[in-house]
Amino acid sequence: MQISVVIPFLDEAASLPELYRWLTEVLQKNNFSYEIIFIDDGSTDNSWQIVHDLANEDKHVKAIKFRKNYGKSQALNIGFKKAVGDVVITMDSDLQDNPEEIPELYKMITKDNFDLVSGWKKVRHDSKIKKNLPSKLFNWAARKVSGIYLHDFNCGLKAYKNQVVKDVNVYGEMHRYIPFLAKNEGYHKIGEKVVKHQARKYGETKFGSDRFIKGVLDLITLWFLTRFAKRPMHLFGALGILMFLIGGLATLGILVLKAYRLWQHIPTHLVTDRPWFYIALAAMILGSQFFLAGFLGEMLLKNNPKTTYYKVDEEVNL
Repeated sequence: MQISVVIPFLDEAASLPELYRWLTEVLQKNNFSYEIIFIDDGSTDNSWQIVHDLANEDKHVKAIKFRKNYGKSQALNIGFKKAVGDVVITMDSDLQDNPEEIPELYKMITKDNFDLVSGWKKVRHDSKIKKNLPSKLFNWAARKVSGIYLHDFNCGLKAYKNQVVKDVNVYGEMHRYIPFLAKNEGYHKIGEKVVKHQARKYGETKFGSDRFIKGVLDLITLWFLTRFAKRPMHLFGALGILMFLIGGLATLGILVLKAYRLWQHIPTHLVTDRPWFYIALAAMILGSQFFLAGFLGEMLLKNNPKTTYYKVDEEVNL
């Protein structure tokens, strides 16, 4: 099979029939062998019934239904596991991603030998305040941290070699950083293509402004995991040594000052009356905790299965 199209959705009953017709027209016109995998991420409208009926009518359509809303990352995770096409295309279900881009994306993977190609919505049809400006800031930070110079990390329209999606583990809300995850797995040939972005035709976006806060927190998490996931003691041990050094110097200072006052017959107060005593004590305690965290991290590395968090309620044609 040449292409697997993976489409997560949540309450998109109005757009799904049109998206299916458009996708089918493009894929058949280009004579692709294909499958379309719809993942229902806990819809409360009749979206599942629509894709269920499509799957019964067209064997190219596969459908997965989550028991409740688990998030886009979990939906992509199971879609990647089920995909069998040589090239895996992801796209959003709201008709803002254009299926006409698929043939060129497929060519960039198969002919130009990219591991991953990310879409770039160079001209956007979103609110400048709610989405455009925060997206620019988010993408700038992602480029700096990841070293991958993409303009639009969060574009839903992407193409992958099948092996790439099998090797990455998309969890939490890490769907924004799949290029970063792929790079960490050794896939460095990452390309970008300007794609046509369309205004939302039905309904409203499911993502609020809080997604950018979550995105920044996830970026910090990914940066930490990239640098220290295989060697947690390098971070926590260094912090522990720093705390012990501060505590040791503070303790030494207290002892030297105490000895000097005794030698000079200067009246002295109790050591516990001095703030440096508590600084030394706090530093020693923090140092011990950092070392303990490092040891626990090293021990957990010995048994670190890749876990996912979703419950499938129903599958069709899979």
